[in-house]
Formats: sequence, structure tokens, C-alpha cells
Amino acid sequence: MQRAELADFLRHRREAVRPAEVGISDGPRRRTAGLRREEVAMLAGMSVDYVVRLEQGRSSQPSTQLLGALARALRLSDDERDHLFHLAGHQPLPAEGVARLARAGLIRMLDLLGDTPALVLSDLGEVLAQNRAAILLTGDQSGFSGDRRYLVYRWFTDPAARAVSSPEEREYRSRQVVADLRAVAGRRSGDPTVTGLVERLQAASDDFRRLWAEHEVAVRRADRKTILHPRVGRLVMDCETLVTPDQGQQLLVLTPADDEARERLELLRVLGVEEFPVGATGTPEQ
Repeated sequence: MQRAELADFLRHRREAVRPAEVGISDGPRRRTAGLRREEVAMLAGMSVDYVVRLEQGRSSQPSTQLLGALARALRLSDDERDHLFHLAGHQPLPAEGVARLARAGLIRMLDLLGDTPALVLSDLGEVLAQNRAAILLTGDQSGFSGDRRYLVYRWFTDPAARAVSSPEEREYRSRQVVADLRAVAGRRSGDPTVTGLVERLQAASDDFRRLWAEHEVAVRRADRKTILHPRVGRLVMDCETLVTPDQGQQLLVLTPADDEARERLELLRVLGVEEFPVGATGTPEQ
């Protein structure tokens, strides 16, 4: 671990990020160039004291998970992220690990979308990042571990995940997520992450096993879905998916499909996240 170099790198990258890039108001009293330490701590989900110790070169060695959070908070490019790992005494993440870090360009797009709910997902449906509007709409989807971090796994194994979709849409949604997973399995043929997930889903869900056997394949791009939100009720949302060139990550943008959904989304912004259970709305699959 190169403490002095790591500290200097983090300070410079923090000062290079404009507050507006991460959705923070740049008020007239701001004297700090770039982000404040407490803002980095908030964005990365860690204590201000630890950020201070990192920048002063007196911290313990950060974990790879913490480094990933810092990379997202500081909007680091892929090369900058790898450099951060080297300075901290870790090897950059292998392909599977990198796929679980939202790309810097997609993170910036989340910020620019503002009050429009948007999420960054891996090709297997793991939520890598959300903006505040998406958290209000779908709950915080970032805290899952194991197979539960995959939307398709929760959809077929957790009744709460299906409860947020209207009953008449659930069979259609089931077919969609299975057809999408089939497309991923074709692109990543022989990948043990994908084959293992499919095997565990087949063992866990008769419904998944039935649909998987039908060999339907479809990559989702645009759709309309109904979300049954526990606080504001029914919202009909249009879903648009933008996919990276390597198809490893996607940006999912949800916009209200009618005036009623627009009004209820606005009500959600007013209500905020107070007393809103984490992950309460299950999944944001299209």
C-alpha cells in the first residue's frame, strides 16, 4: 500500500469533481475546490473520519469493496480505478469484479437525469448504481448479496419481488426476465457465473424451470410496466434501456407514462425516503 501516493491521488480526484456532477448544489458559500470530504463520505457510504485518514496517509488498508465505492463516488475512469487499486495494494478486479462496478460514464448520466428514476445494471440484472429518484421508486437495491443480488433470482424466489407488479403482468414479466437471461447465457457461453446461476434457479423454482425449457430469447430494450408502490399506489412507467457496446452494463431509465403516474412520482419526491423500507418495492425489472 502506497499511503502517501494514495492520499495525494484521492485529494486531487476529490478536488477535480464538480459538485453538480454528483447532484450537489454548488452554493455561493462553497470555498472548497471540488467535493468536500463529508460529501465523498456520503457518496461512498463510509465515515468522514475514514476519508480524512485516507487523505492524510494514516489509514488501514481499504478493502476492495471500499475502493469500489470510492471509485464510484469520485467518478473515476476505468484506468483511474485500476490505479486506485494498485496504490491501495490490491490487484485490479478481474473481469467479473469490474462488471460489478458501474462505469463512470453511466454514473454521470444518472446524475444528469436528476428527478428521472434511473439505474445502472449488470447484464445479469445486478443493480450497480441508482439515483435518488430510482431509490424512491424501487427502494435501495444495492444491499443484496449472493444470488439475491440478481433481479432474476429474486423474481423467482422471493414473493415480495413479484408483489410490486400487477397480477396480470406477472407471467409476461417472468417470460421477459427468463428470455433476457437466455440471451446473456448465449453471449457468455461457458461462463461459470451464468451457468451456476441458471442451475441454482432451476433447483429453486419450478416456474423458472418451466420457462427456461421453452428456450425463448429476447434482449429487452423498451417496455411499459406497472409498479404497485407501497406508499403512492399504482404507477405506469415507460422503461428505456441503453446498453454499453460490450453489453456488460445497461442504463435503465423509467419515465411516467401518464399524468397520474407523473403526479404520484412527484408526490414520492415530496415524501422522500423517510420510513421507506430498504428494497421495499422488490425489483425494477422491465
